Amino acid sequence: MLTSLSIKNFALIEQLSIEFETGFSTITGETGAGKSILLGALGLVLGKRADLTSLKNKEEKCVIEAQFSIAKYNLQSVFESHDFDYDAFTIIRREILPSGKSRAFVNDSPVNVSDLQELGAYLIDIHSQQQTQELSDQKIQFAIIDAIAANGNLLEHYATLLKVYKANKASVQKHRDAFALAQKEQDYNAFLLNELVEAKLIAGMQEEWEQSYQQLSNVEFIKENLEKSLALAETDQIGVIQNLKEIKAALQKISNLSTDYSSVFERVNSVLIEFDDVISEVNTLAEQLVNDPEQLELLNQKLQLIYTLQKKHQVNTVEELLVIQGALENKAFEVQHLEDAIAKLEKELDRNEKELNQLALTLHHNREQSIPILVEKLTGYLIQLGMPNSQFDLQLSQHENYFPNGKDELQFLFSANKGSDFGLLKKVASGGEMSRIMLAVKAVLAQYSKLPTLIFDEIDTGVSGEIANKMAHIMEEMGANMQVFSITHLPQIAARGKQHYKVFKETVDNQTQSQIIRLKHEERIKELAEMIAGKELSEAAINHAKTLLN
Repeated sequence: MLTSLSIKNFALIEQLSIEFETGFSTITGETGAGKSILLGALGLVLGKRADLTSLKNKEEKCVIEAQFSIAKYNLQSVFESHDFDYDAFTIIRREILPSGKSRAFVNDSPVNVSDLQELGAYLIDIHSQQQTQELSDQKIQFAIIDAIAANGNLLEHYATLLKVYKANKASVQKHRDAFALAQKEQDYNAFLLNELVEAKLIAGMQEEWEQSYQQLSNVEFIKENLEKSLALAETDQIGVIQNLKEIKAALQKISNLSTDYSSVFERVNSVLIEFDDVISEVNTLAEQLVNDPEQLELLNQKLQLIYTLQKKHQVNTVEELLVIQGALENKAFEVQHLEDAIAKLEKELDRNEKELNQLALTLHHNREQSIPILVEKLTGYLIQLGMPNSQFDLQLSQHENYFPNGKDELQFLFSANKGSDFGLLKKVASGGEMSRIMLAVKAVLAQYSKLPTLIFDEIDTGVSGEIANKMAHIMEEMGANMQVFSITHLPQIAARGKQHYKVFKETVDNQTQSQIIRLKHEERIKELAEMIAGKELSEAAINHAKTLLN
């Protein structure tokens, strides 16, 4: 409940502070006195948009602070979900700076305005004429029925599961799209992969084949030079080997005369041994050299295949072709994997649908059982409110689609008079009738759910006399279990408040200011008398006011 409100530098309000109590309270004041300003200030506390035009003094900041007693509201989870500091006596503060910047605080911790709006919905319900028209909204109508049906937990479970279902459905579609695209590419990818597999690629094979091809392509040239090398090395008189042997023999004769000569001799001997080994290997290479045109042609074909594949895939090495081959193999695997994933997701989606359908069916049955209760209670209240011939026809039907609150569609039909056809509320109910229906709805909801502080802003528009008394009686009954405010111009309603507050304007230092005070008993009599007869008070008006209070 709202326990106090303080406002500084807002619209016509210089500064005010007021405390509120439980039960049914009424707020009165002349047109233009500032009742709407109070609601505007509360709207800012609840997270509505702020601007510089709200400041009375454009050079000072505006501060609006409201305190709420929320111990009975079970709002701990709401505070936790928004990372607010919970306190049984919660203070919400809104500041508008001269720069136009707006700040919001919950228990002195800064918060986002969007989060504040969500919290505000649990604290205060400001019922205006616009909200009366919202009664025609199917979402609001379902909320009424679901409150009576105690569908709260079921709806939370349904909403959670619906979120999972939609995510799974989107995932299935995403996988199907990917699979369709993969299938389009699959044949071509399979052709490319088959080409690479048939080539039997091995890392390093290209270099080996190119070397062999060069040898077979130059057999005569290689043979000529190998034979020339052997001739130069092995000729008896002038061959390199013979000359090295003679040098070795000469140096051997003097090797024992000096370590220097001995060292040179050993080095020449090593050269002779190494050169002899080289010539032996050249001999072997010459003997192995074969002219094989068929092998040359085979190597040429293999190399041309590799070059063709490299050109097609725009790479330069066999190793890069092997990487592409691996990627194509992975794509082929991915197609199969996508099929398996789709099958698994579709199975999960089917399970989600069955569970959703069962929850939706349970919601439907609960609503069907609650509709007669709602109709009976609404009709009872409307009889009190001077609409004895009111009839409701609530038609509930199941749909194939999943809606945020189940699979039901609702037609909330109404007839105010005997013999009249049923029609949609917004089409057949007048403004005054809509106000009375909304009051009846709120009265019913108060019996089934823990409503926040409720503020009726001139819900009595279009009614008078005994009907006003009945409206006041209903709001008074509601106030037994919750905090209810009624902003009213009717003395019959104002008199029924446990507390009575008056909004008025006064001039201070040549400036008009709005104020609000809680009226004492004598002040209430005067206020009610003025509401009855105007500023010129008569004894009859005063007596009438006393009668209303008593």
